[in-house]
Amino acid sequence: MRINAERLWEKLMQIAQIGGTPKGGVCRVTLTEEDRLGRDLFIKWCKEAHLSIEIDQMGNIFAKRAGKNPDLPAVLAGSHLDSQPTGGKFDGVYGVLAALEVIETLNENHIQTQHPIEIVSWTNEEGARFAPAMIGSGVFANQFSLEYAYARTDRTGETLGNALEKIGYKGTIPCGNRSYKAAFELHIEQGPILEAENKSVGIVTGVQGIRWYDLVLNGKETHAGPTPMSYRKDPVKAVLPILTRFYELTEIFADSKLTIGFLDAKPAIRNTVPSQLTVSVDFRHPDEQILTAIHQQATQIVESFSDKNGVTAQLLPIWYSPPVIFDEKCVQAVSEAVQKTGVSARKIGSGAGHDSVYLSKVVPTSMIFIPCKDGLSHNEAESAEKIDVANGTQVLLEAILKMAL
Repeated sequence: MRINAERLWEKLMQIAQIGGTPKGGVCRVTLTEEDRLGRDLFIKWCKEAHLSIEIDQMGNIFAKRAGKNPDLPAVLAGSHLDSQPTGGKFDGVYGVLAALEVIETLNENHIQTQHPIEIVSWTNEEGARFAPAMIGSGVFANQFSLEYAYARTDRTGETLGNALEKIGYKGTIPCGNRSYKAAFELHIEQGPILEAENKSVGIVTGVQGIRWYDLVLNGKETHAGPTPMSYRKDPVKAVLPILTRFYELTEIFADSKLTIGFLDAKPAIRNTVPSQLTVSVDFRHPDEQILTAIHQQATQIVESFSDKNGVTAQLLPIWYSPPVIFDEKCVQAVSEAVQKTGVSARKIGSGAGHDSVYLSKVVPTSMIFIPCKDGLSHNEAESAEKIDVANGTQVLLEAILKMAL
């Protein structure tokens, strides 16, 4: 029994037109009109596959195929439909549509599993508009309250709760309290390892930890011309030694990663020294103890530079996702699926956060990776080969059958 690779590819290319960018990428940011259109198309396809649809209070979409025994817990598979503002065609959406292809394959072959099978599309996985990331699955797994999630704001002050209402996806079903036997998330690697080693599938054993911060520096707004450098309270100048020390931490702690995603100066006027600078900080490491040590040292660095030359500095925690080890039985199911399909594979850890991080706290979970060209993701040039897309979906099919039959 083989999945229909062409059918899956056609769906991927069709939904990529929603929010498609001139450079060939996708801008389908969460809870925008483009997100709504993507959700609508996905639900249309699910109904054509005779699946029942439920939408919870966080806008998470669940599409269910009945099993022979309705009393048994379902096997869950899926990912997310939202993208980065300059995202690609595969990040997230591949895992959702691959799960749909698995069900369409089962329908065509008239195979009914003992356990029901559900597809999930989680809300706001990316965190590009509303921080923190993965908040839909986070509420599901009791890591965030519904009230906290609804109150998150974007840069315009719009709340997540209001945005859900605007696109018509603020469901009434409680978020969470759903029982599953197992969960699988199929995703592009978002890194270079599988491609470099010529492997078609990654058997994901866990996810490294992530800490997000806002580094906020407050100085004094003043005119660029009349004010001598020695009189200025310039937060941009003050941040330079802090960031230098932050990057030095990645040399001290092997395998750690630091990303500065944006620097937001206010009032953002060309000929004015800013009064405030906010810098996003993203530290990652697979070892929780080392990530804690990085947190402690980063905090001390900021404290040591605060109040120098009239500029105050604060490191404000935004989000912490501890390192995760996936369920042994689910990882084994993926390993056996790889053996059955005969594709080249290796075990791998995830460098990126995924909804499976939170889901794994309440459901036995694992992930499957396929390579992406040059390891690029969160990029309009993001690309994957048809053969790898097909192989990953075939492995997903076999892993789901292992748990659902």
